[in-house]
Amino acid sequence: MDLIGLYPTWYEPGIGSGWVIGLIATIHVLFSHTAVGAAMLFTYLAYIGYRDDRPELLDFIKKYGLFLLVFSYILGSITGPGIWYSTTVGSPRGISALIHNFVWKWATEWVFFVIEVVGVYMMVYLVGKVDKGTYLRIAITFGLASFATMLAIVGILSFMMEPGRPEWFTHGGYLLGFYGDNTFAQLGIRFAFMFTITAVVGGIVVAGLKDPVFKTWLARRLAILGIVSAVVGMAFYPWYLSTLPAQAQIVMENRIPGYFNSAILTVLIATVVYFLFTLIKPRMLTAGIAGFATLAILILGLFPGETIRESARKPFVAGEYLYSNQVIAKDVPGMTVKSELPTLDKVGFTHASVFWPEELRTITPQNAVEVGRTLAITACSNCHSLSPTGIRPIAGYFGGNTDVSKIKTYLIGALSTGNTAYMPRIPLKDAEAEALAVYLASLADPTVVARFVDEKTRAAQQKDSSAPLNTSSAAPASLIAAQE
Repeated sequence: MDLIGLYPTWYEPGIGSGWVIGLIATIHVLFSHTAVGAAMLFTYLAYIGYRDDRPELLDFIKKYGLFLLVFSYILGSITGPGIWYSTTVGSPRGISALIHNFVWKWATEWVFFVIEVVGVYMMVYLVGKVDKGTYLRIAITFGLASFATMLAIVGILSFMMEPGRPEWFTHGGYLLGFYGDNTFAQLGIRFAFMFTITAVVGGIVVAGLKDPVFKTWLARRLAILGIVSAVVGMAFYPWYLSTLPAQAQIVMENRIPGYFNSAILTVLIATVVYFLFTLIKPRMLTAGIAGFATLAILILGLFPGETIRESARKPFVAGEYLYSNQVIAKDVPGMTVKSELPTLDKVGFTHASVFWPEELRTITPQNAVEVGRTLAITACSNCHSLSPTGIRPIAGYFGGNTDVSKIKTYLIGALSTGNTAYMPRIPLKDAEAEALAVYLASLADPTVVARFVDEKTRAAQQKDSSAPLNTSSAAPASLIAAQE
């Protein structure tokens, strides 16, 4: 049978499901990177604290650890499942592709995460309660487990950009899919910036220290850590760009704003200036200043960076074979995966999709706008908002054009042929392209729907002059009202 398992996907009408996923994920990156960076910082501070007999460093570990329990491990444990839920309903096949390729790697990451969570509790509550050797072993285990969680996740994120090796397509296999050039370049950037974030967030805790001498000493150490890690992270950026696949390079050249590189450099300079301030005037550091710097890095640094990484891999969502709209676009013999484009070419979305509404499988003038809306949700909403707000509002790409025939011609030319590099190839049948065009035109002018139905009815009458004129048929009133 010519059927494909395109699962129903969640569409958020306000800002689009893509932005919901992106917002949750970006906030989670702040928590997770702080946790990993702090774990390794704690290991170092525990070592020099015992080596130099400096109990104040162990006390700082306890204070920062207590803050971290709420900031990273409680809030992070909320946003983590939030990512799983939002991506599962927003991109079910995307998550399925990652699980089928890396289920044991993810299971391994969860084991290390459990060790990490237990470790931070032990670091906080066993200060001064166990001997030096035992505490240092706990600190080292905690730091290594935290780094292992990042290594596992970065490998999976890199696979979302492209498989580690081209041989993966023909042979499959965990190692061929996981370890690629982009994996290590991305790991280098994240490893550097996690210390930058740790230093910024650590300033919130340092600001509350009572001993001015110790506050000065620690604030300056964190400032040096922040400056060095920020500069090193940016130095890795050209390396990261060089590891992107050709498709991502095209997207970066055509879809990324020209001011992006300048903006990132500005954020870097502002970050360095902040750390220079805490280096020169450490006693002026307050929780408010450090908190503002944390939010600034989240909004101006992490969010644009994560957005660009997500955008660069379009039109794919995983492994350069699964489109963002859940359609399998390439054969992957190594994973016994077959392209679904031939099936869509043959019967179209309306007859290939298992979950397509039965009443919309046959397209008529009366249901065309609803078919078009269903097509837009199925094939477009993972990357485009269907409302005026949100991620890449789809109506804005047609400049208010309400000519159904012109929009249809564009859809066939740009999508059915796959000639638009950053858009998936969507082999629409002629009637599907027309239905989608009616819906897109109706976003600019809801009266288009009634006119389209009337024109189609009159055209049908001209073919059969014996048929009675019927102009009463129109699109559902609720849909027209919603468009208005």
